[in-house]
Amino acid sequence: MPYSLSTTMTNLPPGAVTGPPTGRGRAHWLRFSPVQPLFRARAAGRLAVLAYHGVTDPRSFGAQLDRLRRLATPVSLQAVERAVAEGRPLPPRSVLITFDDADRTVFTHALPELASRRIPAAAFVIAELIGTDQPFWWHEAEFLARHGGRARSLGSRTEPGRLLAGLKALPDPDRRRSLHELRVSADRQAPPQEQLRPEDLRVLRGSDIAIGNHTLGHPSLSRCDGTTVRAEITGAHLALTQWLGEAPTAFAYPDGGHDPRADAVLRQLGYRLGFLSDQRLGPRLPAHPLRISRLQVDSTTSIRRFDTILSGLEPTLHRWRSSLAAHG
Repeated sequence: MPYSLSTTMTNLPPGAVTGPPTGRGRAHWLRFSPVQPLFRARAAGRLAVLAYHGVTDPRSFGAQLDRLRRLATPVSLQAVERAVAEGRPLPPRSVLITFDDADRTVFTHALPELASRRIPAAAFVIAELIGTDQPFWWHEAEFLARHGGRARSLGSRTEPGRLLAGLKALPDPDRRRSLHELRVSADRQAPPQEQLRPEDLRVLRGSDIAIGNHTLGHPSLSRCDGTTVRAEITGAHLALTQWLGEAPTAFAYPDGGHDPRADAVLRQLGYRLGFLSDQRLGPRLPAHPLRISRLQVDSTTSIRRFDTILSGLEPTLHRWRSSLAAHG
């Protein structure tokens, strides 16, 4: 019988889906909820792709990796590609670790923890930042706004959440123009942020961390015209091919949302895998290789919460509650 969110969440033991909606006790409650074993059993037949950004706490990240080795089967990007090519599902409890944006902590913090446990991973990089000390644009925008930066298109929106939402909602040329206005009007410029270098990418690849495409400048593709979508993907593809000596075959969508125009470009370039950030588990044999689901996780996430993310319980509960709220 196909999996149904509403069916799963309503046909459960009394009290199974009630509990603290927020707060420090939530992770404990979810992990020991009567539905956690049900979700863990279901997850055994699914593919969990974990999407990290930076690794700010190597010790906590190492504990998560140790947990994965006990509960799951870490797999490589190449193993997922082979499963798709051969039409053979991955092993039960398969988990792929990925990193979006790939700041230097992937090299300095994540790599040693992964290598010591022989766990593979994949890092999706923003090509125009490689070899620079340019901060990520969303960090820069927040800093500039705190130091007097203004942009006409944003009005008085200087609170970080509203500011970033406003920038992401703009057509991409307007986003870039607004960033320029923030730079020229701010009292101080954002501090530099050392990024990965081409040689770092080659070291990561040689250490079983595959390198993938995350566009040139990390725009919201839905706010780009077709020419920009193609330029963002193709420009990054060419740069990565030059640095690595081989073409990348995997792509992660900026902001995690699928774009059919990007899908078409990826197919033309020979990409085999594409990753979303939709807070879902996927099938062990991906039905849509350019739309593979992922679960967001942070290196500081507690083991209790990590378990409920890995099983799919916390993401499912979040979607269920969001659905209830949307329907009144």
